[in-house]
Formats: sequence, C-alpha cells, structure tokens
Amino acid sequence: MNRRPKIQVLTLGCPKNEVDSEVLLGQLRASNFEVVPAPEEAEVAIINTCGFIEPAKLESIDTILETARLKSSGHLKRLFVIGCLAQRYRAEMESELPEVDRFFGVNEHDEILAELGSSLKYDLLGERLLTTPSHYAYLKISEGCNHPCSFCAIPLMRGKHVSRPMDEIIREAKALAGRGVKELILIAQDLAYYGIDRSRKRELRALLEKLAAVDGVEWIRLMYVYPANFPSEILDLMVDNPRICRYIDLPVQHCSDRVLASMRRGMTRRTTEGLINEIRERIPDIALRTTLIVGYPEETEKEFQELLDFVEKTQFNRLGVFTYSQEENTIAEPLGDPISRAEKERRKEVIMELQKEISAEKNESLVGERVRVLLDRREGEVFYGRTEWDAPEIDNEVILPDTDRLKVGNFYEARIVDAIEYDLFASVEEADLNRTR
Repeated sequence: MNRRPKIQVLTLGCPKNEVDSEVLLGQLRASNFEVVPAPEEAEVAIINTCGFIEPAKLESIDTILETARLKSSGHLKRLFVIGCLAQRYRAEMESELPEVDRFFGVNEHDEILAELGSSLKYDLLGERLLTTPSHYAYLKISEGCNHPCSFCAIPLMRGKHVSRPMDEIIREAKALAGRGVKELILIAQDLAYYGIDRSRKRELRALLEKLAAVDGVEWIRLMYVYPANFPSEILDLMVDNPRICRYIDLPVQHCSDRVLASMRRGMTRRTTEGLINEIRERIPDIALRTTLIVGYPEETEKEFQELLDFVEKTQFNRLGVFTYSQEENTIAEPLGDPISRAEKERRKEVIMELQKEISAEKNESLVGERVRVLLDRREGEVFYGRTEWDAPEIDNEVILPDTDRLKVGNFYEARIVDAIEYDLFASVEEADLNRTR
C-alpha cells in the first residue's frame, strides 16, 4: 500500500482495553491514518481482545472469525489481533487462526505501527482519540496486578502492578479537561495499590488531591478499589471535596470465609462488613458498587445461601454478578469446575432478582429529591443522564423529557418524579436551567 490504509479499531472488554485502544488511535491519527468506524469500510482491521473469562474469550474469537470473512470480499486487506487474548494465547492463536495476519500483545503499539509502515510518536504518548462521549473519559493510573486471587488470570496477561508517574497522570488529566472532559473515571486493576511500587506508600489520596485541582474537572469517579488494605484516608477527602464522587466500586467477590480463603482475597466476612460499615458511617450517602462470583468450586449451596443473606443485609447500591470461569494456569484451576453452568446461572439470577428489589426500593426513596445530573446522550424525545452515584454503561440512568434548552455534556439540577428498578425519571424546572454548568 503506497497510501495510508483506512483502519478500524474494534475494542472488546473493559474500560482499560478502551483506554489502550484510544492511545493506539491517537498514534494512528498522528501518523495520518484514516480511522473508520466499521470493518466494512476498512482496509486494515485491528481487534483489541479480552481474555478475562470464558464468555469474553468466546466473544473475541467470534468477532475475529466474523471480521476475517470480510477478507474474502477483497476490501479488507489485513487483520490484526491485539490485547489480552493475544497476549495470553498468541502461539495457539497463530496456529489455529491463519486468517489473522499478525498478533500483538498488550500495548505493543510500537510494533503495530512498524507493521503499518509508521513509528511510535513518543512525544505524543498519553494523547488519545476518545471513543467515549466528549464530556467524560477513563483515566488509567496503573497497569497490572500483584494480588494473588486464585480465580484471576489478569496477572498472566497484564503482569505485575506498575504505577504511572503522578505528574504524567496530571498532565493527561489537564489535557483531557482542556478538550472539554468534565468527568474523569479512574481505572486500574486496583486503584488502592497506586504508588506502593514506586514509593512504598499508598499515594491515591495525593493523586486525588491534585486531580481535584485541575480546572474543568467536576467529577472524579473511583472504579476497582480492592477491599483488602482499603485506603481509608481517601474517605475524608471524599467528604470535603465535592469534585470526588460519593461512589466507590468495591469488588468483594464473596462473603463466605471458606470461599474467600480459597480465593485468596485477604478478607473475611467480618472484615468486609467492617469496611463497608466504616465507609457508610463516614459517608452516609455514598453509593457502593460491588461484583460477586457465583459457582466458585468451593461454593456449596450453604455458601451460596450465605452470600444471598449477605447481599440482602448489606443492601449494595449497585451490584453485578459473574459466573465462575475456570481459567488455565490460575491457582484455582486444580479445583476443577464441579458446578454446572445451569446451576451457576440459577444462582446468578437469584441474586440479581434480589438486587432488583433492593435497587427499586433505593430508587423509589429518591422520588421528590433534587439531584445533580450530567447528560450523556439524547435518544428520540428523551435525554439520558447520570447522578454522581452512577458510572456510565453499568449503572442507573436518569431519563428526562426532551427540551431545546437541555444539552448533552452539561450538568443540571433535576427533580426525581418517578423511579423503577434501574432508572430514574426526572424533570428540570425552568429556574434550574439558568444553573447549567
């Protein structure tokens, strides 16, 4: 190819993958490649894969095969596969997927660009082509993980924990704010570990203080805060600084002492409940999100009922459930996978039905309240937004009727007028339209 080919980058998996793709897209744009939204329009397709659990791996393989079929039409010339799945299974995939031209591991952007006849622009590292709406962005503060969770393959793909230099993160935050980003969503395998590998002390609070001082940033959201050795020093900062959302994603995974010990989580039910109580005592109106795993090999019906009781007692504001996926070369692999897929799904459905009731009750308690809402998008005759208690794509939304005076990307004071399990309905009063930010 004498001219720059048209390139499509398709991202699968979590926001951390999304950030990796945005960095690659920024490099492609700097090298004058034309980025297109669909593989049918592309001459080169790059698929950023997820290898976290079995369903994610199957989705990645299906997407690769579906995209590979476009090569037979003659328009798509080359297909690259990058990311976690390629990092973990490169040799096997090279043997079994000859349709793919090249495989690249996590963050091998320099090699990808070299294959395309270009080179990495080191002076532009950190520059990204955002794929999120322009008013919010994910900000990755570290890579990898040092925790020994028995079920998790992330260290096999992403390696040990490496914190990004704080000044580098602040520069990126300022650049994002300069482009109109109002909400920064902090992500990592574990936010709480930030700084330990660099200074042997937790530096999340210091980082939050500096991020909260960046002009233009109005919300800072914390995702993936590992509960063991939780950095309690951030709680006072969350109370005192309105720019830090009263929201924490705290993935507890289970509550049974027996299961937690086998999972190597470094927690017990007592310490988990103690942490949750501490957080809620210090920030009564905080929203706690968590994720659980059901169907772990050590989880009998007794442990599952204990987990169900824990969910009912704890009343998490937001909750997601994964079914256990046996992963090669993890500590839990020798335990086998004795619980059927059907039983895992049943347990997941039981917990999610309970959570639906909890969420409905919590939402109904907000009817009549005034809340600050950030509008994410407009669809037809309604706008969709979020409160500070909700992360994009995974949590509740606030639905407002269309009016010419509302604008996506702005904050509004809204009154909640109705509620269902996972949605709030609101209106913006005329007087509040003048308070737009």
